[in-house]
Amino acid sequence: MARSRFIPDNFTLLLVAVVIAASLLPCSGMAAVAFNAITNIAIGLLFFMHGAKLSREAVLQGLTHWRLHGLVFACTFVMFPLLGLALRPLLEPLVTPDLYVGLLFLCALPATVQSAIAFTSIARGNVPAAVCSASGSSLIGIFLTPLLVGLLLSTHGGAASFDAVRAIVLQLLVPFVAGQLARRWISGWIERHKAVLGLLDRGSILLVVYTAFSEAVIQGLWQQIPPRALVGLLVACAVLLALALLITTFAARRLGFSTEDEITIVFCGSKKSLASGIPMARVLFASHAVGAVVLPLMLFHQMQLMVCAVIAQRYRARPAAGAPNE
Repeated sequence: MARSRFIPDNFTLLLVAVVIAASLLPCSGMAAVAFNAITNIAIGLLFFMHGAKLSREAVLQGLTHWRLHGLVFACTFVMFPLLGLALRPLLEPLVTPDLYVGLLFLCALPATVQSAIAFTSIARGNVPAAVCSASGSSLIGIFLTPLLVGLLLSTHGGAASFDAVRAIVLQLLVPFVAGQLARRWISGWIERHKAVLGLLDRGSILLVVYTAFSEAVIQGLWQQIPPRALVGLLVACAVLLALALLITTFAARRLGFSTEDEITIVFCGSKKSLASGIPMARVLFASHAVGAVVLPLMLFHQMQLMVCAVIAQRYRARPAAGAPNE
């Protein structure tokens, strides 16, 4: 039952449909200007709602587990970037230069929130710690991801500017903080209308994907990416995910964490956020390059959902004696 929630992933089917629509009917001119304005409003509203939804009590409940959070953050913001650089001789020949930039961008992103917590819950892991780690990763990523992107791309002939960091703070962090401040008045409404937030979450991502791929298609995206590179990108994403899962599992066991904490480390430390990544890419990269940059993230996102769904079920099937930590 639980696995069917993630496989097949209807949202991924919608993403594919939007990419096809943008490839066949890209928006341009005044339509593109209108779509960009609507997308900016939707993204700001999305992060406002996420700020209002996030329970400070739930975060504080898991905040004291500093060893776990330190390991998760190290995996997210140190392990992944190092893998992206160390595997360059293997990954770069498989893909185009723009797709490799997308892989480096993927490595700099924060962890997911919703799916990391959902998988931890399914696997009977330490859910309060997962809430704290995933939420903290998302917030830290607003500041750290642009800096990491600049550092990684400086080894690849590019950089992220201070203006990009400021733009991300204004577009993502300011609405999030405003949502936190407004939480005391609107949290009840949000709890009663979770479906609305879900539609806003997915709708804003679909809007960004459509506008990004429209611009990229007009600039000749599909002429620049041969089929061989797409196959190579699948292989590159699979290698990154496999190494991340192996390293997080090994590190959790080597450092003596309980099974429940190991589950949290694996699901929070090996995942990358589509919801944060696509808006950030829109700010950090030129509009014609965003399509190629986010393509690795879209493939990695679906791959991590499919693989982690199977892993969560395997953890869940362990003997009941391993009760979750209080």
